[in-house]
Amino acid sequence: MHGKRHRLGLDDERVREFWRERRVCTLVTPRPDGTPHAVPVGAVLDAAAGIVRVITSGGSAKARHVRAAGPAGLPVAVSQVDGRRWSTVEGRAVLRADAESVAEAERRYAERYKQPRVNPKRVVIEIAVSKVLGNV
Repeated sequence: MHGKRHRLGLDDERVREFWRERRVCTLVTPRPDGTPHAVPVGAVLDAAAGIVRVITSGGSAKARHVRAAGPAGLPVAVSQVDGRRWSTVEGRAVLRADAESVAEAERRYAERYKQPRVNPKRVVIEIAVSKVLGNV
């Protein structure tokens, strides 16, 4: 893809709007050997809190990668593309499994996408945003 890499902020309304539009995202987590693991996900930006939430099953590879990093978190990136418009959010991810965090993530997911299916093994990958790149 062509285009310049632009550093943006969470206070930029173009970024907020782009992350409200319904689209599939890609989450990249490093495997234990350092190679990238990229998978499609539903991701929800909470610009006010400076975090992105991804719901997943606790046994998924992405959840295992984040869990293994412990409380310090794992450096990750989540991206979305729409033609020439794109945005990547980078940050450190931690895993949340408490009922309150999961319920909040499910509520936000339902706002952007649809009500998620019932999954008693659901966890939340919570990414503390450190950088926003894109061309929105």
